[in-house]
Amino acid sequence: MLRTIGRRVATAIPSLIGVIIVTFLLTRVLPGDTASFFAGPAATPQAIAEVRKQLGLDRSLPEQFASYVVNLAKGDLGNSLTTGRPVVTEIAARLPASAELTLLGLLLSLIIAVPLGIVAAVRQGSWIDHTCRIVATAGVSLPVFFTGLIFVYVFYFLLGWSPAPLGRLDVFNSPPPTYTGFYLIDALIVRDFETFRAALSQIALPTITLAVFSLAPIARITRASMLAILAAEFIRTARASGLKSSTIIMTYAFRNAMLPVITTLGMVFSFLLGANVLVEKVFAWPGIGSYAVEALIASDFAPVQGFVLTMAILYVLINLCIDLLYSAIDPRVKVEG
Repeated sequence: MLRTIGRRVATAIPSLIGVIIVTFLLTRVLPGDTASFFAGPAATPQAIAEVRKQLGLDRSLPEQFASYVVNLAKGDLGNSLTTGRPVVTEIAARLPASAELTLLGLLLSLIIAVPLGIVAAVRQGSWIDHTCRIVATAGVSLPVFFTGLIFVYVFYFLLGWSPAPLGRLDVFNSPPPTYTGFYLIDALIVRDFETFRAALSQIALPTITLAVFSLAPIARITRASMLAILAAEFIRTARASGLKSSTIIMTYAFRNAMLPVITTLGMVFSFLLGANVLVEKVFAWPGIGSYAVEALIASDFAPVQGFVLTMAILYVLINLCIDLLYSAIDPRVKVEG
């Protein structure tokens, strides 16, 4: 198992190297002059040149890249010019907020999409099947930021059911003691149910927004996989043997249909990491997505590079977990392959 994990990580190293190179080059060709931005609008050319020298932007691209790689090997992603803090510290502080939102959105979409896809396949052509198609089409068609804005307008502005979209907690509550970085879990650990209720009310709308975005592909893949399995020979044999419908559907059909669903989950999770950037801006969520957007607007290279590298590492870890799950779900799949 350890050898398999090591082999999977080794195959991901070239991809990570490519991400580092591409990210470095893209941040250098983006419009805007970092030195001019931080020197200020009233700065003289001499002052701008001095700032550019302090930032190391007066050196050639190969020299800048070599310095960046050396620092990266030491675990140093640089300092944010806008906050003055190390990028590693900023990402470590903001990553739990993004992870909590992403995982909760994925969990909610699973709770809705998987049963919906199963029932739609079992009752093909029924109103549930048509509902599944409508939900899938709507989820794919609506941009995630538009869905978030609609939810804010309806549930906060019109109905008043949701609190103001101003982060993880309102101004009347303090964050719970940090154990996991997830406010919901940390509040339950210390049995602070008031903070738990406040955190849950704040995360509800962004979670639903991500769930609407992600349940479409999960529901469609679940339905398609179940339809293919239900038409297989061994399912007809199981029915002819007089087994219960629930046993056939859940024990035989769904277990064999899970591999495409698990594959889709990995892709959806990576999509959610990207969608978080927009959702966090709409709901003022203090995650790494909003952090990267603010840095990009300010032409602050180091946070943008750190954000992209973090997303690439998370994507590699997700695919590694999926590979290991295959063998647990279906023994016919060899993890060493």
